Amino acid sequence: QVQLVESGGGLVQAGGSLRLSCVASRMPFRFLHMAWYRQAPGKQRELVADITSGGSTNYSDSVKGRFTISRDNARNTMYLQMNSLKPDDTAVYYCTPPGSGSWGQGTQVTVSS
Repeated sequence: QVQLVESGGGLVQAGGSLRLSCVASRMPFRFLHMAWYRQAPGKQRELVADITSGGSTNYSDSVKGRFTISRDNARNTMYLQMNSLKPDDTAVYYCTPPGSGSWGQGTQVTVSS
């Protein structure tokens, strides 16, 4: 059974940084397109960034220039470096192979003003 475990969330002041990690197991990680999503209270889950198996990246307009997605296939791990955080970035962050239906438990990011 596919397993995804997110970590690295926390409470940070506006302007601060966090680095999220997603460890994947029981899947051919190196061949998979992967993505970070987030869900804020009362809002729909939204795509934050994604990365292909070859390392090409894509970002939502709201995080472009502030967040960086990356992956380490040797460690079956994907990362999200988040800089210049804003209160609007407050959400639970999830990793997933898009379209797979598999999700981790999420990690909470809270940005105070």
